[in-house]
Amino acid sequence: MLQSFKMALKSIWSNKMRSFLTMLGIIIGVASVIILVSVVNGYMSSVIESFASMGVNQISVNVTNTASRVLSADEMYEFFDENPDLFEDMTPVVSVNMPLKNGNDTMSGTSIRGYSEAYLNIKDYTLYTGRNLSYADCMAEQKVALMGYYTALTLFGSADSAVGEKIKIGPNAFTVVGVVERQDEDELEEGGTDDFVWVPYTVAAKMGRSTNISNYILTSVSTDNSDECTDTIETFLYSIYKNDDYYTVTANSELLDELNSQIAMMSTMLGGIAGISLLVAGVGVMNIMLVSVTERTREIGIRKALGAKRAVIMQQFVIEAAVTSSIGGIIGIFLGSVVTGVIGNAMGISATPSMGAIALSFGVSVGIGLLFGYMPASRAATLNPIDALRSD
Repeated sequence: MLQSFKMALKSIWSNKMRSFLTMLGIIIGVASVIILVSVVNGYMSSVIESFASMGVNQISVNVTNTASRVLSADEMYEFFDENPDLFEDMTPVVSVNMPLKNGNDTMSGTSIRGYSEAYLNIKDYTLYTGRNLSYADCMAEQKVALMGYYTALTLFGSADSAVGEKIKIGPNAFTVVGVVERQDEDELEEGGTDDFVWVPYTVAAKMGRSTNISNYILTSVSTDNSDECTDTIETFLYSIYKNDDYYTVTANSELLDELNSQIAMMSTMLGGIAGISLLVAGVGVMNIMLVSVTERTREIGIRKALGAKRAVIMQQFVIEAAVTSSIGGIIGIFLGSVVTGVIGNAMGISATPSMGAIALSFGVSVGIGLLFGYMPASRAATLNPIDALRSD
């Protein structure tokens, strides 16, 4: 075995250019698998992180109120209070489509919505300064506002000076009671994660001239019971609307599971496409090994005449093919790892070579060497010694 390995290295070294061209297909195939799978996984991981930041345990409820079937916020809160073992927090959601002003300064891209005091906890945000919206604010319909870091910075010059100041949302004046800590560490921009104003949902509903709220967000105690939570909500809503066309219930955990499934399928598909180049490389290995057998026919005849067994001859050429593929695989791993890091940095994602992709691509490259090296090795092992010695 050791002697065959040494002879394989000697043969590869004596035909450096031909060996490199043989390895090139393996190098490209292995590098392609690693790059594609790792970059896709890195990109999808960033998507999942962004998705998870929305709250994996959140459940969104959207209802369509009619003249005869109406779900009030009080009824929704009563349902929430009856199921403390399933739900942790809840808030109505009311959008406000009005301009935000401070004196002559107007912000048109700011997200303005009405929530309960629970939304700060649902988003897992912390206060930078001031206080959160309170239950009393919602019940008394106080015109107070909690704003994002960018919004406070833009309107008042600094987040510290915003608390206690007045802003106008449409024709209504609000007092800023707090500023949420900065979320985006890279860049503050209009319409970003730090550009928002939250007001009590009761006030927002009146500003929209409708007390019928259509959207709610609940959080489950655990993501493990999200199915039970959604079933419980749907049963409750059906008891009111008698028709499931009037409501939708969406759990973020279910969407995340579906996203993970799609990512796994895409990663496998791209890895398979890149793996085709490994198959093509295997054909190249086989062709070169057939050429090698032809060139060394006389050497094979001499070895067989001196008593070399068929298994030894076969082992020599199989090992040579496997060594060629292995060296190509190692170079491919190095190249793929370097290029993956470069592409990841260029795309602004954390793309690290997947150990699974490395192990799979290297294993396939070695397997291809063994598989496609078998036929040339078998041909060499079955040569007639007399015919081989007579070969020029």
